Amino acid sequence: MRIRDLLSNQQTPVFSFEFFPPKTAAGEEALFATIEQLRPLRPSFVSVTYGAGGSTREKTVELVTRIKHDLGLEAMAHLTCVGSSRAQLRSILERLQASGIENVLALRGDPPRDQPRFEPPPDGFRYARELVQFIRSESFDFCLGGACYPEGHIEAPDLETDLDHLSEKVAAGVDFLISQLFFDNEFFYSFVSRARRRGITVPIIPGIMPVTNLSQIERFTQMCGATIPAPLHHRLRAADGDPNAVRQVGIEHALQQCRGLLQHGAPGIHFYTLNQSPATRAILAQLLEEEPWRSS
Repeated sequence: MRIRDLLSNQQTPVFSFEFFPPKTAAGEEALFATIEQLRPLRPSFVSVTYGAGGSTREKTVELVTRIKHDLGLEAMAHLTCVGSSRAQLRSILERLQASGIENVLALRGDPPRDQPRFEPPPDGFRYARELVQFIRSESFDFCLGGACYPEGHIEAPDLETDLDHLSEKVAAGVDFLISQLFFDNEFFYSFVSRARRRGITVPIIPGIMPVTNLSQIERFTQMCGATIPAPLHHRLRAADGDPNAVRQVGIEHALQQCRGLLQHGAPGIHFYTLNQSPATRAILAQLLEEEPWRSS
């Protein structure tokens, strides 16, 4: 099923999980064990990332196909501009279409680690907007998602310019948006308000990453430009050295975020799982029991 249809026909919020392709056979086995642990929570869809520098394109196609057909879960493939010509992108899209995949998250992508800045490949694209335009011009009937950044893209000079680019991307044919991770809901609420004033009407799903490791989340936020609120950072530092305590702080904070977002009318939650199930499973199980969106 296309995610745009899930969002337009929803009776309850849409909950989804994001995974990345493992590098080893053991990692892949562990990933499917994680998915099996999360499957009883009945996610609306799951997504599989494309890897830094487009390094896992073959595995992404393989995993989304297996998840959809072997596990019976709706799957969305990430697709980036990195390292791929138009012909290569067309080939990947044709394979996804032949495999019955209906949903694609169209992204510019991060440059390979040995490149200081993004450089478009020969006969490729510089922006996600161009990738969206290409997919639409090729008459593929995918439901297309796009990324958005509540605190602004790290390369954007200011929030208004970032919103200009987002407006262009949506106008090119994006059906819904998933946000970059954030830890202060006020950033998301402000972003949605500004986007709506700009005439962006597509559903905007907040992306939530439960903190399970302090050094890891400090590295992630430095890379993407997200902010760790001082009170949360203080609690994580106090718990650092005790993995269970850090994980519990992360769960409690993410649960509070999700409650607030759903009460404010968010269409769902997209969980960045890092291929692990305990934190996400605990949060979503609690949300399904409480149904905080009913009080919105």
